[in-house]
Amino acid sequence: MRILCLNYEYPPVGGGGGRIAHRINAELVRREHSVRVQTAGLKHLPAHEVVDGVEIFRAESFRKKEDTCTVPEMALYLLTSFLPSLRQVRQWKPQVIHAHFAVPTGALAYKVSLLTGTPYVLTAHLGDVPGGVPEQTAGLFRMVQPFTRPIWKRAAAITAVSTFVAELAERAYGRRPEVILNGVPLGPRPEIKVHSPPRIIMVGRLSVQKNPLLALRALALVQDLPWEFQVIGDGPLRQEMEDTTRQLGLMDRVAFRGWLDSSKVASEMSNSDVLLLTSLSEGLPMAAIEALDRGLAVISSRIGGVTDVVEENRNGTLCDLTPEAFAGALRNLLDQPAGLQKMREASSEMAQRFDLAPSIDAYEALFRKSLKR
Repeated sequence: MRILCLNYEYPPVGGGGGRIAHRINAELVRREHSVRVQTAGLKHLPAHEVVDGVEIFRAESFRKKEDTCTVPEMALYLLTSFLPSLRQVRQWKPQVIHAHFAVPTGALAYKVSLLTGTPYVLTAHLGDVPGGVPEQTAGLFRMVQPFTRPIWKRAAAITAVSTFVAELAERAYGRRPEVILNGVPLGPRPEIKVHSPPRIIMVGRLSVQKNPLLALRALALVQDLPWEFQVIGDGPLRQEMEDTTRQLGLMDRVAFRGWLDSSKVASEMSNSDVLLLTSLSEGLPMAAIEALDRGLAVISSRIGGVTDVVEENRNGTLCDLTPEAFAGALRNLLDQPAGLQKMREASSEMAQRFDLAPSIDAYEALFRKSLKR
């Protein structure tokens, strides 16, 4: 099968949504499908390259940063990628288009499909659905939602990366997506042994949505207990986090690592005990799935997007968005190594539900179904 993947961000550009798309595409190639990607380019990235058998085509998008995309930059992506996408369909003749993110990429898939008749499958992540990230997109959706309805209606099939995202989409558009959980290639079951002192890790973009300052304020309330904290990632709140760490007197226990490649992130997770997730909203956090694969307990915000990953009091704890709530959860774990060990073992068991192979099976089935339709 020939599959054209459209995504406004793709590694190394963007975050979890791009990594998810590449993981799916690489596995499809291993199953002997042909996959091309049309995405946004930056001046320092090649216009065409092949990674893990996936052909990647980048059109100049005038995007300024790899990890941030403004609304005007999304619009520029649509403008600069329209003709290249149309050319891909007319010359390469893919049998199906796979569009990640209803906004903005769905608009591109919709227009190309109208002109060529090629069916498209839409995958919703979170911020592209009304109510997913209200603190960032509420105003945007008030303006664009009337124009996004046709995108959802014309799609040959729709998927969502979590139960929570599927519920939001059905509420907004009256169409229930099929939930295909983000999968990862599972490694061998790790040997679980709690470190001394326990090692806590945070992985992701240091942005308002990820709410990382809450983690520091919670840790300041458990300074009497032993722990080490690693922050992997970067973003607009990096400097404020470092300033706050100094103000709280935590510099000797907190390490800021910046962005690391996937192999180094995996290695650091394998040497940790607890994933700390303080986000205001999540679709299905890839960091949490990767943490399960490495047997980490998860202390997370009580938000919809983590219900597929965290079973409270089994492999982690869900907390209200206050430093006191997170500090209480941390104290319970750090004070009881046997309980932490048990939660880590439960995470390792739960990782099996995120095996990549069944996820790819589900995508293949939807692609074939869309062809028949």
